[in-house]
Amino acid sequence: MIDDFLNGDLSDVEEAVRKAAATEIMPRYRQLAAHEIVEKNGPHDLVTTADRNAEEHLTESLTALLPGSVVVGEEAVHADPSVYEALQGDAPVWIVDPVDGTRQFVHGEPGFCTLVALARHGEVFASWTYAPALDEMATAVRGRGAELNGTPLRAGSPAPGAVLEVATSHPDFTTPDQKRALLGLNVDGVHARPCGSAGLEYLYVARGELDAVAFSWENAWDHAAGLLLVTEAGGAQVTVAGVPFRITGGNALPFTAARDAATAARIRALLAG
Repeated sequence: MIDDFLNGDLSDVEEAVRKAAATEIMPRYRQLAAHEIVEKNGPHDLVTTADRNAEEHLTESLTALLPGSVVVGEEAVHADPSVYEALQGDAPVWIVDPVDGTRQFVHGEPGFCTLVALARHGEVFASWTYAPALDEMATAVRGRGAELNGTPLRAGSPAPGAVLEVATSHPDFTTPDQKRALLGLNVDGVHARPCGSAGLEYLYVARGELDAVAFSWENAWDHAAGLLLVTEAGGAQVTVAGVPFRITGGNALPFTAARDAATAARIRALLAG
């Protein structure tokens, strides 16, 4: 079922993502009322009416495109954590982050995106990263490469001897132990900064504008689309345990995704201490 779908015309998925953003997200961009912004788990973890409505929109449209599929979305899992278990089931799963970078969206900044990935049995087969305020749509299909607005993406490699630019988990979302692990990046030859939208940071790696990311949390909706995008652009990813990141969870953290395997290995070694 999923093979037939992937071999068909995937433009309908892109259109569904664009329509959800046009209908539920962009009309609220820089127009949010106070009652449309809610704290989920504290002042740094926000959800808006745009997040909830866009996820509902995508849940309806995506499952209609692929009968028998289910959705694991950030807001649905927040309401019912058992929804996450679908990642280990037999049905194809749409992994959805309706507004990745909600803090930026709330502040009226353009650095947010909608993330959609299609997976089954923990393997990601296709992804869509859409930044509506920037008019950028990045797509990837397993084994077929990655594109940005229809142009092939290649991550390339950092220039020899160049300082590595790395985006890391934001301090607001890290535990003391995670902060200590990320401090391993405070060495000569590496410049680490807190990340913005995880989805867009992955895109920057895939297009060769950022050398690596280093993240210490494992929610599938934040990482599934971007990890496929980076690997299909020629990049690499690995956890501190030396094995690939699993979207089903249980990973040794932190993990990294980088422009090439050598950079990923270097960042992994620094994180492992």
